[in-house]
Amino acid sequence: MKEETLEKDYAIPGARKILIVLTIINLFNYIDRYVLSAVLEPIKKDLGITNDADMGRLATAFMLGYFITSPIFGYLGDRISRKKLMAIGVIGWSLGTCLTGVAQIYAFMIFCRVMVGLGEASFGAIGPAVISDAFSGKKRNQAITIFSIAVPIGAALGFGLGGLIGASLGWRAAFFITGLPGFLLAFLLFAIPEPSRGQSDRGEKVLDKVNLKKIASLFRNKEYVLATIGYVFYTFAMGAFSFWGPAFLAREHGMKVNDATMFLGPTLVIGGLLGTLIGGYLANKWKKKNPAGYAILLSLSVFIAVPFSFISFLTTDTTLSMVCIGISLIFLFQATGPINTVLVECVPANMRASAMAICIFLIHAFGDIWSPELVGHVSDNFKSLRIGMLILPGAFIFAGLFWMWLGRVQASKSSILH
Repeated sequence: MKEETLEKDYAIPGARKILIVLTIINLFNYIDRYVLSAVLEPIKKDLGITNDADMGRLATAFMLGYFITSPIFGYLGDRISRKKLMAIGVIGWSLGTCLTGVAQIYAFMIFCRVMVGLGEASFGAIGPAVISDAFSGKKRNQAITIFSIAVPIGAALGFGLGGLIGASLGWRAAFFITGLPGFLLAFLLFAIPEPSRGQSDRGEKVLDKVNLKKIASLFRNKEYVLATIGYVFYTFAMGAFSFWGPAFLAREHGMKVNDATMFLGPTLVIGGLLGTLIGGYLANKWKKKNPAGYAILLSLSVFIAVPFSFISFLTTDTTLSMVCIGISLIFLFQATGPINTVLVECVPANMRASAMAICIFLIHAFGDIWSPELVGHVSDNFKSLRIGMLILPGAFIFAGLFWMWLGRVQASKSSILH
């Protein structure tokens, strides 16, 4: 590819269409992922599951499919058509969601959740890389922030729709209704242009295809490693909370499951939307003044969330717990856009899909693949889900510490360059 000189804040032709389609698909990605959490209690009763550790294992099954295959999709995403790979993934997770609704035994439900994870791995690894190739400069972080807004809204709709449909039509219908739209969404991918790798990067040549040696070099990239380790701890805590949140409110505060999901749904929408937008705005603003602006935002947001998180799990006052959960989410979701921007900007343009895929593998392998089950084990051992949930604020502290370290590395790198 010949060298091009582009404007600092550049978007390729059709970039807006790419962003809209991928954001819509990302919305359903998270709806299908979180609808399970809204119907845990009726599934447990209907399938005769006796302990929380087995329920947590349903989340583990999803993560197995997700993180084991994400490096494969990332590697392929840096070599072959990304639209086709994403379409296969969307169809795969939609089929897995629908099949979850027909599961009659626990083992088959485990298989279905693995299938959902496998399908989502393709889109999760490739989607941010495609957006990064369509936008550059400040527009890139803005685009990734918009793409990330689908995370809280999709999770909230998963909770809300799952709770409403489960209460009125049964938990099986919740999976059918949320899973079917994905088959249509897969075809939308063929209506958007596919940017070439590194197309939006000013003056950057993208000649070589990725090989295993180049992938291994990611682990010598200090910014990438620190960003990812912090993301591991962040994902550990967020994954466990999203899985056990409705059950925590139902058991420890006596709320009906439907009421708990209807609280968490709007709270995720409002808190997630506000947090994501505020985080994207502040990150861009601070980045102009400080090369470590993104990392400063990442560490500061989780540190502020920690005390509210502790209070939300410790207090026996239901109202106070709900308020602190809402405040925590506003700060925690401020990280969603900037962390993905850091990950794609600290690696070469032709390695973005691979970098995202390796990050996905690591944050789930060492994060939320086992955190819901761990919380379940602690809950079983102490006969208290409240005690199990107290693990999570500690994980946020570690995330903040590694992201603070990332900021120091970025500031030091900038001072050397200048």
